[in-house]
Amino acid sequence: MKINLENLTIRQAHEDLKMGAYTAVELTQAYLDVIAKKNNEINAYLEVFEDALQQASQADEMIKSGNATLFTGIPFAVKDNILIKGRTASASSKMLSNYTATYDASVIAKLKECGVVFLGRTNMDEFAMGGSTENSAFGPTKNPHDISCVPGGSSGGSAAAVSMGGALAALGSDTGGSIRQPASLCGVVGLKPTYGSVSRHGLMAMGSSLDQIGPFGKTVEDVRAIFNVIKGADSMDSTSVPLHLRGKDEVIKTKMVIGVPEDFLTMEGIDADVLQNFRETLSKLEGKGHVIKKVTLPNLKYSLASYYIIMPAESSTNLARFDGVRYGLSIKGDTLFDDYAKTRGSGFGKEVRRRIMLGAYVLSAGYYDAYYNKATAVRALIQKDFNEAFSGVDVIATPTSPTPAFKIGEKANDPLAMYLADIFTVPINLAGVPAISVPSGFGERDGNKLPLGFQIIAPHFKEERLFSLGADIENL
Repeated sequence: MKINLENLTIRQAHEDLKMGAYTAVELTQAYLDVIAKKNNEINAYLEVFEDALQQASQADEMIKSGNATLFTGIPFAVKDNILIKGRTASASSKMLSNYTATYDASVIAKLKECGVVFLGRTNMDEFAMGGSTENSAFGPTKNPHDISCVPGGSSGGSAAAVSMGGALAALGSDTGGSIRQPASLCGVVGLKPTYGSVSRHGLMAMGSSLDQIGPFGKTVEDVRAIFNVIKGADSMDSTSVPLHLRGKDEVIKTKMVIGVPEDFLTMEGIDADVLQNFRETLSKLEGKGHVIKKVTLPNLKYSLASYYIIMPAESSTNLARFDGVRYGLSIKGDTLFDDYAKTRGSGFGKEVRRRIMLGAYVLSAGYYDAYYNKATAVRALIQKDFNEAFSGVDVIATPTSPTPAFKIGEKANDPLAMYLADIFTVPINLAGVPAISVPSGFGERDGNKLPLGFQIIAPHFKEERLFSLGADIENL
């Protein structure tokens, strides 16, 4: 039978599978057909798993035996920096192009228990360094809404896979906006959970104090359901927050106080139609009974400067393990230093090398106090700003991205312009709070309608507020 993938949700697919409207094999095949038709052009997937139908057949057995969960038979895409045992995990880098994962990431183990079908691994900016998925060693991913544009990054492949109808849901990772920004640019929902709420065990580390795994979906409810499965404390992750420190469940208000950092919205670089769409969405929410309140976050303007010191410093440290000795690419030279230089020079792309050098510089003797220590001090001020703001509001709202999707190659030779695209998303990772991007309309560029996203930010471990208000935005 022909399955209507366009309007399909996880809940609806679950009900259909239970009722026997179609099988998990048929559902998986429907997505494989879309991938076969579209992926050559979009390049969302680096690899489609040959055993996807076999996984689906096993899911059908779970359903027949009465052991199905909400996710049994649901086709997922997975970002290429999240480990699945026995499968290639390259982080879209030549350095790890032949690396096979030896264990499952904790989030993958949880989804496997639920009977999820993993369709394949998705393209990304190399080692998650970038905001456009142009930095992949295996070619850029294109935006399904306009193939001349980027899908965002670094989780652009996962966002594009869901957007093009090539997966019902996907996993990505977010270090400075790498889930929310591509979700916004591709017109899907993306969640960056509270730091420490989802295990990072089995995620290739980029910025260890910033990284967080999160879901993509077509609806807020789908993303909520995925989050509720993958969250939880994990003894394998030292940054995982114990359950008793996460606070108690709260009764979610139907009408919220929404904080808006007006001073932050007057900065240069925000497209007029993005700002207009944001204001219109706020007005509609106000019409539904929510209260809009101005908040002050005085140190938010220093977020990018702080982030682009802390993140490269942590990245350079984390990527030191890829040295051509233990695993991954290895190019032999005349000396041990030669081995390192040749391997890292050939294995890492330009953006990765740039960030490694920047990180090594800010951590070096004589500059550590001048740069890294000051950046961490600013980070503490940003965290304090959020804590104070949340004492008077339930959530804070901004646009997700200052622009719609930009052209492929448009910012490739201007790193600063690329970094500025993270202006609304980076502060959230520095503060460790959760945020969600929900589609809020379109902006027109060259006659094409490109998606825009509305970002909602909540206090630590208050994701339910995001889901509640996000659902309201979907129904505007």
